[in-house]
Amino acid sequence: MTEITRLFDFPYYQLENKPNKSALVTKYNGKWEHTSTQEYIDKANAISRALLRLGIQKDDKIAVISTTNRTEWNILDIGVLQTGAQNIPVYPTISAEDYEYVLNHSESIYCFVSDAEVLEKVRIVQANTKVKEVYSFDHIEGCKHYSELFELGKDDSNQAEVEARKDAVLPNDLATIIYTSGTTGKPKGVMLSHWNITSNALDSSPRVPLVDGENRILSFLPICHIFERLLIYVYQHAGASIYFAEAIDKIGDNAKEINPNLMSVVPRLLEKVFDKIMLKGEELTGIKKGLFFWAVGLGEKWEPYGANGAWYEFKLKIANKLIFSKWREALGGNLGTMVSGSAALQPRLARIFGAAKMQVMEGYGLTETSPVVGVGVYKGNGYKVGTVGKPINNVEVKIAEDGEVLIKGPNVMLGYYKDPEKTASVMTGDYFHTGDKGEIDAEGFLKITGRKKEMFKTSGGKYVIPPLLENDMKQSLFIEQIMVVGEGEKMPAALIQPNFDFIRDWIDHKQNGIGKTEKEISSSELVINRIQLEIDKYNKNFGKWEQIKRFELTPDVWSIDGGHLTPTMKMKRAIIKEIYKDLYEKIYR
Repeated sequence: MTEITRLFDFPYYQLENKPNKSALVTKYNGKWEHTSTQEYIDKANAISRALLRLGIQKDDKIAVISTTNRTEWNILDIGVLQTGAQNIPVYPTISAEDYEYVLNHSESIYCFVSDAEVLEKVRIVQANTKVKEVYSFDHIEGCKHYSELFELGKDDSNQAEVEARKDAVLPNDLATIIYTSGTTGKPKGVMLSHWNITSNALDSSPRVPLVDGENRILSFLPICHIFERLLIYVYQHAGASIYFAEAIDKIGDNAKEINPNLMSVVPRLLEKVFDKIMLKGEELTGIKKGLFFWAVGLGEKWEPYGANGAWYEFKLKIANKLIFSKWREALGGNLGTMVSGSAALQPRLARIFGAAKMQVMEGYGLTETSPVVGVGVYKGNGYKVGTVGKPINNVEVKIAEDGEVLIKGPNVMLGYYKDPEKTASVMTGDYFHTGDKGEIDAEGFLKITGRKKEMFKTSGGKYVIPPLLENDMKQSLFIEQIMVVGEGEKMPAALIQPNFDFIRDWIDHKQNGIGKTEKEISSSELVINRIQLEIDKYNKNFGKWEQIKRFELTPDVWSIDGGHLTPTMKMKRAIIKEIYKDLYEKIYR
């Protein structure tokens, strides 16, 4: 029996216990192509043999930059790790300059890219790095294709050397360096060992509602981020079939094709899905519209485990039959669970999707903790709306005197690459300082209340916690993004990106005769007054000192490419403030 102590043990464990004809599934030229567990391992071994023939040594670094998740990424991952080298995943959407920084800082000597767009960025900087050769997953003229390694590794006469290399990899050896997207400054290289991630996958597994060997997963969150990557190992351990979505805008189509049981999400995506559903609801008329909003209203009051009583559950049954069943159909019909990470989830969305029988299990973690610290699970009363569940096995959570969440466990990183000072600054003994504030309730559920750094004081000395306000305000269909500002100022205020799609639809229904460009919408008195009503409504949930007193609307969409958001859709607060400094000055000066 394979004992799992290193990342490349997962596929072998699957082969012994739960072999799957559709272990990894990717769509090529409009057709889903299935890779079995055996083929996955055979190809990974061919990659390992080829890498040895290319002279790869233990602790060499190999960068992988892929626009989408795909079978090739996983084969390469195992092939690289078996040689004792490290897989360095890079966010595809960062700039060529950032590629150069990561390739140089990690000292990567080979680079694998998914497509022509990524290759173009790598070629711009390759001469300034130690990268000897670039291979591509797609067939691109002028670039070596990664299948050349299968040719080079076809002769298995050096397989004994691969086995010797595997045996030499210890659980506490470095497996990967993950460069955090960082909301400020240059990315930090988080060093994670095989055991950091492996222990976290094994300790997280009981929290994921999978039936061994009978699950279809839709994977689309970036695999270069530790959240999705960890889940891929969890899914492999369970013998699930992992389908890689074609692109983020194809999730709905792909879900209808494969009927997934589970997928991971970030709150931003769930908000967008919900906004689309609500737009469709607004277009209904008469009794259909009445029923739709009755069901949504019912969903907003949902509590797990039938806590609202028999009468509520009876009404919910009707809502599910008439309304929510259509929501489920739009996502394939079998989606029972979504695992949410990376940012705080609005409790309202957790309730509505929970009512619609698509439970959202909110989790919490950081790249530095491999990443899972806690995650909700519906069975065994392990779920509570507004919390991130209880800490997983073998992970200890302590709340410091100032409210900061501290973590201790086998999942805590080896440190920041080439930065012992920064590493020392986030550790107290074995405890990692997360920078997040939180509390543990009487039943042991962990609740995250905000970032230490994001909390600020107004000039009047009052504390404001922006994420609490932002999450509440984003429930408004008129507000797509909101950033609360006011550090050292006399009052809190906000920069708001309107929900342009919803507002255009609203304009059509109201026939207000106002322009529909983003600039016209953001400067329209009518829109500003309407959003003021939304702010007034949500302000009532907060103390006088923390209420939003003024706001300005931004004339464009906040995006990753525009520099507003990190690749995991978190706001880059300092950059947003800089981009809209004229609006900030208008508020306060």
